[in-house]
Amino acid sequence: MAELWHTLTGEEALMQLRSAADRGLSQSEAGTRLREVGLNAIQAARKTPWWSIFLSQFRDFMVLVLIGATIVSFLLGEVGDAVTILAIVLMNAALGFIQEYRAEKSVETLKQLTAPEAHVLRDGAVKTIPAEELVPGDIVELEAGDRIPADCRLLAVWGLKTDEAALTGESQSVRKTLAPVADPEAPVADRRNMVYMGTSVSHGRGQALVVATGMHTEMGTIAHLMREAVEDQTPLQRRLEHLGKILVYLSLLIVLVVVITGLFRGEPLYQMFLTGVSLAVAAIPEGLPAIVTIALALGVQRMIRAHAIVRRLPAVETLGCTTVICTDKTGTLTKNQMTVTAIWAGEERVEPGENAGHSLTVRKLLTGAVLCNNASAGESLGHDSGQAKGDPTEVALLWAAQDCGVSPADIGKEYIRQGEIPFESERQRMAVMAADRRNRRAVYVKGAPDAILPRCRFMELNERVLPMDRRLRLQAQAANDQMADEALRVLAVAYRPVRGDEPEEAWEQDLVLLGLVGMIDPPRPEAVQAIREAKKAGLRTVMITGDHPKTARAIGERMGMLGPGDEIITGPELDRLTDQELAARVAQIRVYARVSPPHKLRVVRAWKAKGDVVAMTGDGVNDAPALKEADIGVAMGKTGTDVTKEASAMILTDDNFATIVRAIEEGRAIYDNIRKFIRYLLSCNVGEVLVMFLAAFFGMPLPLLPIQILFVNLVTDGLPAMALGVDPPSPGVMDRPPRSPNESIFARGLGTKIAFRGILIGVSTLLVFVWSMSVWGMGLREARTMALGTLILSQLFHVFDARAEDRSFLEIGLFSNIWAVLAVGSSIVMLVAIIYVPSLRELFKTDPLSWSDWLVVVLASGFIQMLAAFRDVVLRPIRQMVRRSAQ
Repeated sequence: MAELWHTLTGEEALMQLRSAADRGLSQSEAGTRLREVGLNAIQAARKTPWWSIFLSQFRDFMVLVLIGATIVSFLLGEVGDAVTILAIVLMNAALGFIQEYRAEKSVETLKQLTAPEAHVLRDGAVKTIPAEELVPGDIVELEAGDRIPADCRLLAVWGLKTDEAALTGESQSVRKTLAPVADPEAPVADRRNMVYMGTSVSHGRGQALVVATGMHTEMGTIAHLMREAVEDQTPLQRRLEHLGKILVYLSLLIVLVVVITGLFRGEPLYQMFLTGVSLAVAAIPEGLPAIVTIALALGVQRMIRAHAIVRRLPAVETLGCTTVICTDKTGTLTKNQMTVTAIWAGEERVEPGENAGHSLTVRKLLTGAVLCNNASAGESLGHDSGQAKGDPTEVALLWAAQDCGVSPADIGKEYIRQGEIPFESERQRMAVMAADRRNRRAVYVKGAPDAILPRCRFMELNERVLPMDRRLRLQAQAANDQMADEALRVLAVAYRPVRGDEPEEAWEQDLVLLGLVGMIDPPRPEAVQAIREAKKAGLRTVMITGDHPKTARAIGERMGMLGPGDEIITGPELDRLTDQELAARVAQIRVYARVSPPHKLRVVRAWKAKGDVVAMTGDGVNDAPALKEADIGVAMGKTGTDVTKEASAMILTDDNFATIVRAIEEGRAIYDNIRKFIRYLLSCNVGEVLVMFLAAFFGMPLPLLPIQILFVNLVTDGLPAMALGVDPPSPGVMDRPPRSPNESIFARGLGTKIAFRGILIGVSTLLVFVWSMSVWGMGLREARTMALGTLILSQLFHVFDARAEDRSFLEIGLFSNIWAVLAVGSSIVMLVAIIYVPSLRELFKTDPLSWSDWLVVVLASGFIQMLAAFRDVVLRPIRQMVRRSAQ
């Protein structure tokens, strides 16, 4: 029956639900129905308990391998090794759980933005209750600015208009009526006697009967559909899973070779097995999942402070490879507050401000605009006060009056409204009768110029009322056309003094034109700058709006979105294009005007078909499929519906385009940091494996004992790698184009750098080991200490190299990441401790080193950094001096 409520009269609907328009339900009856139908709330998609979120952290391939290694280590008696691995696994799981749980809690907080309370008639009295306690049969009171708390059949309306863009995509407010709709299959947009959950009242007031709540509403129906969606892995998830498998297989293969070689050489089986286990632990970068999680988690925390809530950690990285941003106009690129930018009064055109208020005609025009106005501004009027309520156009007129020194509060005290002819879409105008304290009465009219100008016989010019001849009429029309060409919404304001009583039919005759007011929803200044930054970063910004093409073009030009060859198309034109034709033109289309939410899905698919990574913004229920289809769905925190937020990967708490660009910058920086510690970890692991492999291959004694390999793994794979994960963004991170979503994580020479540095670490360590025994005549234990020191310091020096791919560590600043300095310092302290503290020295089988020994270790470990420092400090200044002198 629910889908047929619009076909019934109000009385029939009341009978069906056993309710009364004058009393509503009783409190006891409402309680009974609440127990039967449940809370009036949209159920969160895929709601999972905390323990399930925690257990999901252990599904990663590398984590499962490490759990297996933990079990093997326990069985072999290597309890210390097992505890270390298990601690890393648990830390990774805890971090992932905390971040995902926090993100979901942040989303729960945002839900308070949608209709938290409702004014309901119960037991004959109007009460304010939580909206989730509404039940079918309740009678609700609706006023301008209210969010509709449930699906309702209207019982009474007083100029009621609702904003249904969230549900239908209709950008204009919809005037509501009471008459039944005969067609049982009428679409939601045509059911003028119904209001729906998640939409809002933009004008007037009304009384309505609740007919559906919670998941039984139109919004709930769409939420059911959203639960069936299947999400793909992000590029980072796919890359890390693939990388993890490759590293595990390669590491195990090399470990197997080392163990078999040692056995053939006559080494004891037990020692070689321990060596194999230790080398496997060193070779597999078990810190990788934990550090990736830490990098993503810290990025998410920074983004929350910057007004972006990321609901899934890996989505941060996807932002980093975004190539196209498809964005709404209203509220995202613009301020979502209509603003008067031009006032034309006779022969003068001014902008709102104190100087504009010096003209008596302008002051009279704004007085008429305030009187012929149903918006309210609260006690203190201000553009950002948040107190103004009502139609955005009428609120803009109040702000313009205030800016020109015409106080709406003072006008409200000076004049008394005595009658009103409400605005209707068919008439395109509104009229009021008002009287001042001296009982001087006048009619004030505002509306579309096409509806007002033909009714004007006079025009006020320079404070004189003149007959509106052909010349003045052409001037007014020219001013109107000019504002329209600038994509301003234009209203005309007129008045007429009234003597005696007049019927309403005569109010709008023989009017005196006061002037025209032009307004627009202006661009956010920070969004204009963000679009410039996005363009410099190789990102394409596409605007999608339900506005008129002229308005869309004007905003696009003001924001610098449109260039030579860029196109604007409308929704009807888009409907006439096949998918193939759209795919061929999509790269040239920068603005979509007069489109509805379903068009967004086509636009997303067209860009994705070209191989682009697409971010799509949305706030309405019908935007949810497009957000789900996009690589990054971005929901609005203030105006977005619950369904849209559930479909999104990221929520903007300030509904600001600039926040998207900041998030993309953060995503790029995080991916850079992931590359940094992959470079660092794998170079170190290659060096460690190579030392053991070459020694086994050439028949040498083992350069490192199993306990020493584990120590290297502890001091180099822990804090230093984590410090790279929090490295600050590079200054030029937004000066380069986005990387391809298919780009290997080893692209741009990273694989070569890893191999080169790994070979350098391994060879230098082995040479020091051989040199110590063959040239200096050291014993095996002391030579192993030299090799241990060289291997660890080589890796710690590499921390600073890994921080920049195209510059030296001196150029980026040694102390620009203080955490890296502290991590390296702590690792050096640990190394010194196991060499000089007697109890630790016996545990790790080391010998004390002399100053000359340390000199060899430092030179072998850091000669690359020394060469880089010499180049930067000595050679580069010399080259610059030579270049300047040659010029």
